[in-house]
Amino acid sequence: MYSLLMKELKLGVNPFFYVLPLLTGALMLIPGWLYFLVILYFCFITVPNMLGGYKSQNDLMFTSMLPVSKKDIVKARVSFIVILELLHLVIAAIYGMISVRLYPNLTYLFFSPSFGFWGLCFVMLAIFNIILIPMYFKTAYKYGAPTIASTLAALLFAGSAEWIGIQNSYVFELFKGTGADRIAIHALILAAGIAIFAIATIIAYHIAYKRFLKVEL
Repeated sequence: MYSLLMKELKLGVNPFFYVLPLLTGALMLIPGWLYFLVILYFCFITVPNMLGGYKSQNDLMFTSMLPVSKKDIVKARVSFIVILELLHLVIAAIYGMISVRLYPNLTYLFFSPSFGFWGLCFVMLAIFNIILIPMYFKTAYKYGAPTIASTLAALLFAGSAEWIGIQNSYVFELFKGTGADRIAIHALILAAGIAIFAIATIIAYHIAYKRFLKVEL
């Protein structure tokens, strides 16, 4: 599995997509911007290009010729997706910390880059993974419908969260008002988001593996 993961890291995407988080993450420096979009660029840009590259290069046929199991193929690709997601999140969070210090007195209409916000981003990616990964591995070839469905679901979550954050006074205060200073609550939201992300991704992996077993290579 380690060798397969190395193959994914070296050949899975164009090296530009390792630089992309540095470019999209810089959008966190825009004061009061819709910061969910910074993470959503992973769904908009990286995933379609990555899966499209696999298809154009006939990667599935090549990988099936290697002395590896289907389980390792799924595990390596899911691990690679998670690594890219964490890369986007960590770099965006670093930019977010810089943004908070640049604009300490900014009044936010949308979510500020707090610990709680990053917890919500983990939940958004959990939704994305649990739809994308099982749908994609039903064929491990067709990626259009899985990408569209998972991206729309992530967009729906982000839009709903932002709407609730504007309409609900408690959520507004928690993320944008005086409650934004409650580190313990925000840390709890972050921990819950990470847990949901991990559980959803593991479930997605197991479903994907069972579906991939039925794929004729």
